[in-house]
Amino acid sequence: MSGGRAVTVNDDAPGDLVRGLLRRAETAALATRLAAGGEPYASLVLLATDAAACPLLLLSDLADHSRNIAADPRVSLLIDGTHGLRDRLTGPRASVQGRADEVADAGLKARFVRRHPSAAMYADFADFRLYRVSVERAHLVAGFGRIAWVEGTEIVYPLDTVRSLVAAEEEIVDHMNADHADAMALIARHLMGLEGDGWKMAGVDPEGFDLCRDGCRARLTFDRAVADPQQCRRELVALTKRARRRGK
Repeated sequence: MSGGRAVTVNDDAPGDLVRGLLRRAETAALATRLAAGGEPYASLVLLATDAAACPLLLLSDLADHSRNIAADPRVSLLIDGTHGLRDRLTGPRASVQGRADEVADAGLKARFVRRHPSAAMYADFADFRLYRVSVERAHLVAGFGRIAWVEGTEIVYPLDTVRSLVAAEEEIVDHMNADHADAMALIARHLMGLEGDGWKMAGVDPEGFDLCRDGCRARLTFDRAVADPQQCRRELVALTKRARRRGK
């Protein structure tokens, strides 16, 4: 499940639609099998993604879903992009299938916490673990007559050519928030239609960036994908100039 606005469905390829749903989602329904008897079990979880759009989950060992994953790492995540629609069954959603594996990666944990600042209270507790879901396929319902099974290779963004951007993400985020808060405010207000002050960049990936403010989240997609920090800088400069023009 995702908060905020409904995801707009254009003529994007099915894999792009699923990836967009994943990148925008704040929460998801996590389906596992009970370790004791194998019955289906669903729970609400906070969701983030890595740069490739693979889901990230921060889970407690004490939770049933964590024990279920330890016994059988196969999971499904329901990603809901229908928020705000009058008839929600006309909106896009995807059931994403894959395998949840624990990852000890400080950068990915930091990415999760930037997207969900409240998680900072428990992210380093000994009984909390970060999991990354390797996407195998997804069942996409993108509206009337737009239903398809989509392979994971069509969903996950290839990172081979964008390693330098991934490595520089935290530096880019810190720089934009510390030195270009005015640019973030302009983009939030004039390009994204967001109200209020204090929007901060929470993450950047080849296809766009995320903003957070007081528990609210929003995403802006780049006009074109970026592969390295230099291309990312040029795209952010262009967006800032466009926001200034619209604000006049």
